[in-house]
Amino acid sequence: MEAAARKTILRIEICHGLFLLILLAALAPLKWVDPGALLAGGVFMGVNFFLLSLGVAWVLTPLAGKGRVKTGVAMLVFKTVIFLALLGTLFFGFDFDPVSFSLGFSTLILAIVVEAIRGSVGIEA
Repeated sequence: MEAAARKTILRIEICHGLFLLILLAALAPLKWVDPGALLAGGVFMGVNFFLLSLGVAWVLTPLAGKGRVKTGVAMLVFKTVIFLALLGTLFFGFDFDPVSFSLGFSTLILAIVVEAIRGSVGIEA
């Protein structure tokens, strides 16, 4: 993975964590969200995004051989199946507040949008 892509992914992950902590600090004292579900949704998406970025970087390596691309695609499919199973286990095995989980889940999307705007405007971090 090239250095610029690593920096972008790191900025997205940091922004995601900050948004998650801000939401937790603002909404948890008011009892509007379940803190555990909010953090679980945010951590779930953060880990998923990180693993996806590593997998895509590996699959799209310019000099990747056929065997490596097939292995990379298989690993991405395996990761997706594992994460969907984990998501199902979280919702059906535990008593999570789905709205709080979704709010934590959505902070990654907000972080990606903020990073895209930052990149298009040309603001250097």
